Amino acid sequence: MEVQGRIKMIDETKTYGNNGFRKREVVITTEEQYPQHILVEFVQDKCDLLNSYSEGQMVKVSINLRGREWVNPQGETKYFNSVQGWRIENLQQETAPEGMPPVPPMEAFEPADDLNEEEHDDLPF
Repeated sequence: MEVQGRIKMIDETKTYGNNGFRKREVVITTEEQYPQHILVEFVQDKCDLLNSYSEGQMVKVSINLRGREWVNPQGETKYFNSVQGWRIENLQQETAPEGMPPVPPMEAFEPADDLNEEEHDDLPF
């Protein structure tokens, strides 16, 4: 499954327990008539995937839905769901540095059909 939207918040990586379990959360806001704020968690080595992203970027996140059952000390059974990310992709076009004009697409250039090699030979020998 996939979630697509704008990064609203990226949390720091947190470590839990003696085994060093790592978790990092990100909130993706969907862009639709009724925007949703989806909390996605990245765990263990997947936490590092978020290092090159920042708030405000448009992304597509590949996710898995996880469900758990837990029986509390009173004997009641509770169920929990989580959205776990395993891949993230940037959806924004890279912008040119300031002062640099945008590069036109290849279709904007006409092919050079009328080249005569003898007239355009600019080699020094």
